[in-house]
Amino acid sequence: MNQYIISTEAIRDMEQILDYLANTNISTGEKFLEEFGKKCRYLSQFPLMGRSYREIRPSLRGLPMKNYIIFYRLTEQGLEIMPFIKGERDLEAFFFENP
Repeated sequence: MNQYIISTEAIRDMEQILDYLANTNISTGEKFLEEFGKKCRYLSQFPLMGRSYREIRPSLRGLPMKNYIIFYRLTEQGLEIMPFIKGERDLEAFFFENP
């Protein structure tokens, strides 16, 4: 599996994070974006390397990145990058509110 799709929600999350970082430290924003791309490429090569979050949703997996968790799932089309959120949030509540 070498293909991954970034969901609209994940793009929105990335834009919000980058907007914030652009106002504080552009270099940090560039590094964040670079690391995100690297994690997505790793996941496309090794899709089971992330932790299972089946207690929240059966097909949900996640991989930590700095203070965030990149959530993803495996589909017939490949790997779908889903919203990623700060790790300290109530994950069950987030996914209940955002089916």
